[in-house]
Formats: sequence, C-alpha cells, structure tokens
Amino acid sequence: MSTWFLGSPTRPRQPSGRPRPGEYAAYAEEDIAAVGGDDAVAALVAVAEETLGLLGPLPEEAIRGLRYAPEKWTLKDIVGHLSDDERIFAYRALCLARGESLPLAGFDEKLYAANAACEERPWTELLADYRAVRQASLTLFAGLDAAAWQRAGVVNGYPASARGLAFHIGGHELHHLRVLRERYLPLLPAQPTNL
Repeated sequence: MSTWFLGSPTRPRQPSGRPRPGEYAAYAEEDIAAVGGDDAVAALVAVAEETLGLLGPLPEEAIRGLRYAPEKWTLKDIVGHLSDDERIFAYRALCLARGESLPLAGFDEKLYAANAACEERPWTELLADYRAVRQASLTLFAGLDAAAWQRAGVVNGYPASARGLAFHIGGHELHHLRVLRERYLPLLPAQPTNL
C-alpha cells in the first residue's frame, strides 16, 4: 500500500489521461513513452517508489562523489537535479492548470546543478527533499479536474498542457534512472541488498 497522500477519500480524483504529442516538448517524446499508464498521479507514485527503492538503500559513503566520468554530475547531483526539475515542471503545470496565458520561461539546468551544492548535503537530506517535492506534486496533481489537466500554454517556446508536464516529470526521472543503472551503479562496491 502506498504511503503517498493523494487527496481526500471522499472526493474522487480525476485521472489525467495520457498526453498527446503537442502537449509536451518534442525532445521528451521517448521519455514520456516510457511512462506507464494513463494517469500522471499513478505514474508518479510508481516512479517514486522505483526511485526510492533503488536509491534509498545506498549508503552515503558509497555514493559520495560518485560520477562515471570527469565533468559529469555526481549521483547526488542527479537527485538534486530531479528535485529541481520537478519543482519547475510542477510550477509550470500549476500555471497552465490555473489558466496562465503568458509564456513560461526556460531554465538552465546546468547552472542550477552547479549552484545546488548537492555534494555538500547529506544523502538522507537529498532523499527527504526528493520525497517532499514529490508529495507536493502529487497533492497538486490530485486536485486537478479534467479541464485543468488539459489546459495548455507555451513553456520554454513549445506548447504544453498540465498533464504533458506531469508526464514529463515521470519520463525525465525514468531517463535518469536508466543512466544511473547503466553508468553509476556498476561503479559501486557490491551491496548486501539486491539493487
């Protein structure tokens, strides 16, 4: 049973439906295709459980400074980036869901990561931040009705809908989980748990 708060049990939640091309950036097509199901909230719960199941057991001493090549982000940087990206995409989804008509600006993810100082933060703190950000996104998305999910606007120069941005969060995270499994986790010493 999920421990995520998904809204009131007395008020039915409106599933998002799956976004169509044109509701998210073309560059995100492959990542969004990797997100299962037709409901952003259910998908984000599933992805969070996968992420925390994979990263939660890792000890601080094993992941501190871990990167697969010079100039690449560390594992801690990636977790911080996931939280930053989700905050921004959830904000954008909120703006669109509430009817914002002004174009929403982009952001420089490399600049944000460079200034986040994730390597200086304890691993448990980064994971707690990730959980808090995801919970905030889930409570936002659980409160959207059918019209809000489909409201659209312009984000960083491309058309997007609230549900397209919510699916982007899940797809972006799944992309980074693939990279972690392929390039970071093989560098770790053998763990006593099954990763």
